[in-house]
Amino acid sequence: MTEGTNVLINGVFYDASKPYLQINRAFLYGDGVFETIRIINGLPYNFESHYVRMTEGAKVLGIFVPQEYSLSYFYEQIITLLKKNKIKAGGRVRLNLYRNNGGFYQPSNNTCSYLISADLLPNNLFKLNKEGLLVDIFEGMVKQQNILSNFKTLNAILSVLAGNYAKENQLDDCFLINENNHIIESISSNVFLVSNGVLYTPPLKDGCVGGTMRMNIINIALENNIKIYETSLTPQNLMAADEVFLTNSIAGIQWIGGYKSKRYFNNISKKLMVLINSKEANLKMDLREN
Repeated sequence: MTEGTNVLINGVFYDASKPYLQINRAFLYGDGVFETIRIINGLPYNFESHYVRMTEGAKVLGIFVPQEYSLSYFYEQIITLLKKNKIKAGGRVRLNLYRNNGGFYQPSNNTCSYLISADLLPNNLFKLNKEGLLVDIFEGMVKQQNILSNFKTLNAILSVLAGNYAKENQLDDCFLINENNHIIESISSNVFLVSNGVLYTPPLKDGCVGGTMRMNIINIALENNIKIYETSLTPQNLMAADEVFLTNSIAGIQWIGGYKSKRYFNNISKKLMVLINSKEANLKMDLREN
């Protein structure tokens, strides 16, 4: 982060450019959850979905979220940090919620703290990539299907390893697989295939993150009479697809140009990106107005 950028830790501002280290359970054990939230028009986009996923993930981890840490509380905290960092259009916020200190592997308490950081992005709305991404499958480690699979925990070593693999092999991204060799997601995104105009995406039971943009795409497809199915995906499905794209809360949609010898179009990706931006261009501060 650049000089003058602030982070918000339990309601207190700290200069993010200065050395600051909290020896806590997030650092020691990856004991917590996080959300990465897109900012559009200086406001958190789709924040309620992020909040619900964060608090549900905390519940699975046995972290107690006090009643005062409500949806509106964190919304206002994010707005305060955005103003402090002078982010009035496009940006990115990361909200970390972690278990407080005490104990070793066995916690002595289950209360929580939070840290919020915010950065400026060059584009206010989502922008489709000009060049298609080059991807392959990362086979060095599988993602286990368990009670944490659908949440974003502070332990992201699988994505780190896949990121290194992509860099070493001149790839833009990698597909992750589960124990059944099903393709479930990429390093930081959900996956969609297009075949004959029909969308396909892995079901949550296969172990993918329950992405907020994933659900947006599903809803937008249904609203616009685009058929969509949640089904397990294999490498063979990749080779047969007309189009493949990735979705996450920050980039929106990124289309894939090539997987091995296969090359893809981006017609549906373009259409969906237009629909997303047209829907969010007039994003209002609904939560604060209600």
